[in-house]
Amino acid sequence: MPRLSLTLPRSLTAALALSTALSAPVLAAEPAEVVTTYVDIAAATYGDALTTAQVLKAAVDAFVAAPSAETLAAAREAWKAARVPYQQSEAFRFGNPIVDDWEGKVNAWPLDEGLIDYVEAGSAENEENALAGLDVIATPKFTLSGTEIDATEITPALIGETLHEADGIEANVASGYHAIEFLLWGQDLNGTGPGAGDRPWTDYVQGDGCTHGNCDRRAAYLVAATDLLVSDLDEMAKQWAEGGDARAVVLANPEAGLLAMLTGMGSLSYGELAGERMKLGLMLNDPEEEHDCFSDNTHNSHYYDGLGIRNVYLGSYTRVDGSVVSGPSLSDLVAAKDAALDTQLKGQLDASVAALGAIKAAAEGGFAYDQMLAPGDARGEELIMGGVNALVTQTASIERAVAALGLSKIDFEGSDSLDNPNAVFQ
Repeated sequence: MPRLSLTLPRSLTAALALSTALSAPVLAAEPAEVVTTYVDIAAATYGDALTTAQVLKAAVDAFVAAPSAETLAAAREAWKAARVPYQQSEAFRFGNPIVDDWEGKVNAWPLDEGLIDYVEAGSAENEENALAGLDVIATPKFTLSGTEIDATEITPALIGETLHEADGIEANVASGYHAIEFLLWGQDLNGTGPGAGDRPWTDYVQGDGCTHGNCDRRAAYLVAATDLLVSDLDEMAKQWAEGGDARAVVLANPEAGLLAMLTGMGSLSYGELAGERMKLGLMLNDPEEEHDCFSDNTHNSHYYDGLGIRNVYLGSYTRVDGSVVSGPSLSDLVAAKDAALDTQLKGQLDASVAALGAIKAAAEGGFAYDQMLAPGDARGEELIMGGVNALVTQTASIERAVAALGLSKIDFEGSDSLDNPNAVFQ
């Protein structure tokens, strides 16, 4: 029998090929690929934190060299810009001991700012902290734990090794973003009213025209604290770069790496951001519980924390130069196990970013975060609780993702304000 030759129309051939491709099984990402994306995003995020801190250093140096309203404003803007990548890096906390052991040097809060510089009369009183009113800028020699300290020269070593968490008290924050923030803005004395800190640029004038005294030492402290921040961020950027220990630990055990990723997402989402940074301040109606309380930049800190959580799940980070680092993701792994859960969690992550974005938009429109904390302010409570509720909701799905991937149960960071609100007032 002669062979039949059948020629299909090109359109039908293309359709059959597409149908075959669509019906073929989708290859799930491998855990090793996912954790590689994770460490690459960490390297990029901390790298951006470092480069923006270096820009901050240049702005601080320019301000100290020629104090003016303009150079102070430029330094403040550089500080705010430096917070954008750093806050996204907080999603690498909680699951990575190398980060957790280091983080307090750069982002500890709240602080007894009277340790560093002058404050409003009476505001440095703290029965639990004898150093709350030290004012090291005005005190070149003092006694610490029975030892005479010579602080005549203010250096990064003095700040980081002697003053920071002096006497083992966490509120003695002497280094990092918030110490620099205080030195640039000063105290925010507006309570839940409008306005941020308003330190005069003349606090840094050398010689005649210096306000509040010790302008030379204040400038030295600001420069040393900024240098120390750059040094600390350089250390962490190297930890995640090729050959770094933090990178190596994650890559050595992909399953443990997945646990680190989900631990960071859940703990930042629930206990840290929803609880300690948002719900607690609202319950107490206390602007001192703002994360960036001197600058009124808290809305941005919360927003970029939320973005950082989503970055980890989606395996994608947009760098400060606009380029994107991305690859196989947790989302890919979860979708292969439970597509509906992946869709739900992605929607919830988008919802939390949107809720935090609503806080950001309101603040940028003139309704500052500390005003949202005012007693009886229904609009503020609605905005903040919108963020809190969205973060709590997504945490439940993060827990489900842990189970879907067959990983061991994780105990996320908790918060009394969420878990035991009555304890907050005891």
